[in-house]
Amino acid sequence: MSAEEELEKSEAPRRRLSCTPCFDALWFCYSPVHQLQQYYRVGALDNCSGKWSKLVDCLSLKTKSSADLQEILETREKEKHHIWSFRTPEEAAAKWQQWYGHLDEPE
Repeated sequence: MSAEEELEKSEAPRRRLSCTPCFDALWFCYSPVHQLQQYYRVGALDNCSGKWSKLVDCLSLKTKSSADLQEILETREKEKHHIWSFRTPEEAAAKWQQWYGHLDEPE
């Protein structure tokens, strides 16, 4: 195996961009089910502007070169806020004490 082949295999897998989920979300946004659900929950119909923005963004990314696309996707992945915030045991103990320490106090 040559050095180039090893380098290619060691690289992270290339992400393939699909706009189908964006289109599906936009399609569902205009469905009576979604619109009535929004009217019930919020009191107003959804104008679906967020879904349009995501679809337009996805389609504009499709025009980028492969290298630029990979770089943009990696940057967005790093900027995403993770759902969990990881703490050291000391930080977790301090946070627990802050939130629930009052439960240890005698009544």
